[in-house]
Amino acid sequence: MLQTTNFAVCFSKSMKEKIIMERIPQHIAVIMDGNGRWAKKQGMARVFGHKNAVKAVRDITEGAGELGVKFLTLYAFSTENWNRPKEEVFALMELLSRTIKSEVPNLHKNNVRVTTIGNTEQLPKDCREELQKAMEITKYNTGLTLVLALSYSGRREIIEAAKKLAKDAAEGKISPDQIDDTFFSSYLHTYQMPDPELIIRTSGEFRLSNFLLWQLAYSELYFTDVLWPDFRKEHLYQAVLDYQSRERRFGKTSEQVTV
Repeated sequence: MLQTTNFAVCFSKSMKEKIIMERIPQHIAVIMDGNGRWAKKQGMARVFGHKNAVKAVRDITEGAGELGVKFLTLYAFSTENWNRPKEEVFALMELLSRTIKSEVPNLHKNNVRVTTIGNTEQLPKDCREELQKAMEITKYNTGLTLVLALSYSGRREIIEAAKKLAKDAAEGKISPDQIDDTFFSSYLHTYQMPDPELIIRTSGEFRLSNFLLWQLAYSELYFTDVLWPDFRKEHLYQAVLDYQSRERRFGKTSEQVTV
């Protein structure tokens, strides 16, 4: 077991050494998928997968911070997830509350700031309280910002922004002529952070699942078969290396980009 662990550490270190530190994406977003399938492979209930997924969150947060990533957004719970069996939702909410409480001291020690996007008012009271404590404790930290997408829906976010814009226009606070991409973005939950340059989805699925639909317009998409509870730093490094191998043209030609 020790030999296997040493190999994993060495492999992870060699992967990290290949990364061009000057070209690290400022913002990485992750669709954490595969907890249920991971648990099924172990012959266990789905909640077992969710519990073991905490290790992946801890490892990737640490890895992103070490790379100098500014924002790491984790799709922790979607609005659609409320439709799952009540027992699973209850277990997830309990796990979320306990995990936030137990992880905050270490996050704070490592200069990580915690924040959220989504309709967190839908969360149980104890979850909201633990989140508020976490954000209050870490609000002055200047390292990685860990963004937890909770009860989040990309479509709902866009609709809410459109409603606010319409209301402000009707009240004469803004002119419709003011509205462009940048102005519209200022009405989104993510207005204080850059759009993700890289999005990672685990477990072999090829969907965005209603996640950051506006913000991902020019993000590089990276899909891996690794189930989320097995995702570790070396997998993050692989995703970043793949990102760095791509040419980001934003509608331009290769010749224009290289000029």
